[in-house]
Amino acid sequence: MDVNVDSLGTWRRTHYTSEIDGEMDGEEVIVMGWVNSIRKLGKLVFIILRDREGMIQVVIPKQKVPEEVFKIGKSLGREDVVAIKGKVVANEKAPGGCEIIPIEIKVLNRAKSPLPLDPSEKVPADLDTRLDNRFLDLRRPKITALFKLRSEMLRVVRNTFYQEGFIEVNTPKLVASATEGGTELFPISYFEREAFLSQSPQLYKQMLMAAGFDRVFEIGPIFRAEEHNTRRHLNEAVSIDCEMSFSDDKGAMEMLEKVVYNTLVHLKDHCKREMEVLDIDLKIPDIPFPRLTYDEAVDIINAKGVEMEWGEDLSRAGEKALGEYMEGFYFITDWPRDIRPFYTLPKEEDPKLCKAFDLMYKDLEIASGAQRNHIYDLLVDSIKRMGLNPESFESYLQAFRYGMPPHAGWGLGADRFMMVLGGQKNIRECVLFPRDRHRLTP
Repeated sequence: MDVNVDSLGTWRRTHYTSEIDGEMDGEEVIVMGWVNSIRKLGKLVFIILRDREGMIQVVIPKQKVPEEVFKIGKSLGREDVVAIKGKVVANEKAPGGCEIIPIEIKVLNRAKSPLPLDPSEKVPADLDTRLDNRFLDLRRPKITALFKLRSEMLRVVRNTFYQEGFIEVNTPKLVASATEGGTELFPISYFEREAFLSQSPQLYKQMLMAAGFDRVFEIGPIFRAEEHNTRRHLNEAVSIDCEMSFSDDKGAMEMLEKVVYNTLVHLKDHCKREMEVLDIDLKIPDIPFPRLTYDEAVDIINAKGVEMEWGEDLSRAGEKALGEYMEGFYFITDWPRDIRPFYTLPKEEDPKLCKAFDLMYKDLEIASGAQRNHIYDLLVDSIKRMGLNPESFESYLQAFRYGMPPHAGWGLGADRFMMVLGGQKNIRECVLFPRDRHRLTP
């Protein structure tokens, strides 16, 4: 071990920095973290210590601390990892209204200098530099706050599903065929066979409806070999999926509204510090969210001067036009059947349309869902209509031969949802280690 590095020994952290305040004046505490910044003023050293929950000032006056403590304090550099045992001193002028005067300092690890980037955020760095050194970037208070929000978001989503009688499941991520057809697949070698990384848990969710699970949800990774290089796309993402038996598209939309609404309310009520750090103010929408039909969306887009033919999917320009017209969250419903996946149920009164919906936030699509086609013969016809081979979906189709109930569901992009919640313009900010067409490390 480096002679300049200590071990923890019997020390145990007593408090995070956010748990210490002026009312603890005179109490002895042990804090552990990183040296966020340091000022050395002759016989006085000021340290701002940072941990996951915040920062606190540590003051080391030469005349009031043991000589060894002052010597160690003078030797510290930025991002050194330390454990500090000391007395809390109330001080209105200190950040947070208090500071710590150390009794003992343990240096747990030294940081090399110069740093690849500045976690204190005083010196900005471009996104590529930040992602190349993501472990350092994640120390930044704003980024830490973003991922604490993400953790809370996932907790509320799970709790909402549990409260509504859902069962959490985990479906395979190595699959034998495409979920929706197309070429946006990552092929892999699976022993003597070709396999693919899963685009979606969709087919397995539906099979679980035939199994009688009634209501299921999954939070897990999906993989899409899209060649997009935008601020909204990644090739590995996290999807929040649900499927509900004995439900139609309207019931699925109501469940999606509940998940989104509960999340917003919880974060606004319980994550004030993180939102302050991120400088965001979440607006709680009214429910139900507004609903536009596809036809109405086309009319709005064309009225905004963006040409769109009926039957086309929304272009990026079309999404932006809608975002200028609509505020907050809203649904687009009644989509043309031919541009939605084969498992979407056509509308009885107009088979050109289907019972599909997208949830938008301004110009950003964050979720997509539908009532599913649960009739075997109609489903096979739909697969053929899309130019796909039913034999490729035999294990999936089996589930529809022996009593499949009507069902509906959706998938919500967790990373895009975080863009909305965290006020971020680039999806890479919302993922710990993002994967796009150019980035496979770290």
